[in-house]
Amino acid sequence: MDNKKLAFSKTNYLIMGAGLVVLLLGFVLMSSDSETYGFGVLGLTVGPIVVVLGFIIEFVAILYNPKNHK
Repeated sequence: MDNKKLAFSKTNYLIMGAGLVVLLLGFVLMSSDSETYGFGVLGLTVGPIVVVLGFIIEFVAILYNPKNHK
């Protein structure tokens, strides 16, 4: 049996999971705005900032290269 390695390490997957949680939190914040059509602070400012942070975390998770000390 050929022993193939995964593309990412466990740390990468943990960072990706954290990024997904932040993305979901941002979308929930945008949708939970009480103003008409989401034109309040949550829908126009806080939610999109949290979503952008989630995408930045995902980008870091893809590029993160753990150092193996063998």
